[in-house]
Amino acid sequence: MIKIKVSDMLGKYKMTQKELSERTGIRPATLSAYYRETIKEIGKEHLNALCKVFNCQPGDILEYIPEEPTSQ
Repeated sequence: MIKIKVSDMLGKYKMTQKELSERTGIRPATLSAYYRETIKEIGKEHLNALCKVFNCQPGDILEYIPEEPTSQ
């Protein structure tokens, strides 16, 4: 599973979703979906804009978390 850590980054930089939307040009509804991690994919352009604003690498925004194997 891939975790999108927009909520963590907003907290770290003490920034609102509205401010992030204004600085990146990403629609508020899309940022809200990133924040709640309900979005299915993140475009390269959005990832680039987020990295630019947060001055970070993509790995600071995305994290791979292995899924627990299901026991049968």
